[in-house]
Amino acid sequence: MTELKVSAYTAESGHWYTRNGEPMYQIEGANGKIRNTTLRDARKHNLVPSVTTILNVAAKPGLDNWKLQQVLLAALTLPRNEGEPEGAYIDRIISDSKEQGRSAADAGTEIHASVEKFFKNQDWICERPFAHETGFGGKVDMFARGTIKSDDGIVLDIKTKEFYDSNKVEGYDEHMMQLAAYRVGIGMQSAKCANVFVSRSVPGLVKIIEWSPEDLQRGWKMFYRLLEFWQFKNNYK
Repeated sequence: MTELKVSAYTAESGHWYTRNGEPMYQIEGANGKIRNTTLRDARKHNLVPSVTTILNVAAKPGLDNWKLQQVLLAALTLPRNEGEPEGAYIDRIISDSKEQGRSAADAGTEIHASVEKFFKNQDWICERPFAHETGFGGKVDMFARGTIKSDDGIVLDIKTKEFYDSNKVEGYDEHMMQLAAYRVGIGMQSAKCANVFVSRSVPGLVKIIEWSPEDLQRGWKMFYRLLEFWQFKNNYK
């Protein structure tokens, strides 16, 4: 078997895992350079897609609308250079519109790292990758196994966003499905699950949303059907 040289860190859109649960977000190409793992690579090396990849097959009207707003704002505030071709100007607008998302991602990474550092070695398991036999993988932010049964405990997913009032923070089906998939993926089918929303606007402001057992059962059914759709669409098992 060919030895693979990989990196465990890259953009979220390239998340793939080995059947043993090892991250394989990047891979060494034929030219010896490291690049993002593709579907073709995944077929060759029998990898599984991430929970996020599966969730991305579902429409996200709210996120799509936000992206359109960023493009429009960039177009209104970014002047066109003299003699700049239209295509180059459009590319620059699109790149500029993504800057807020990149800044938010950087801030989110820093917050995740701080939370992990604080809770590490305090009976919490942080940033644990996994792969499930049904054909998906992922990396759980935090979880703690129960003391009564092997499949109970608690699973947490940390989200960072701009907010000033925690009462206005809501959880969505996407969050519910992600946690439902995570708890199944790590063999904790009876675990409690919650999203921890951390404000990037107000230091120390947090909103915790716990999902009910009924929500999580529905979330798993929804996720599993998206997984089947992704597998059939890509002729991938």
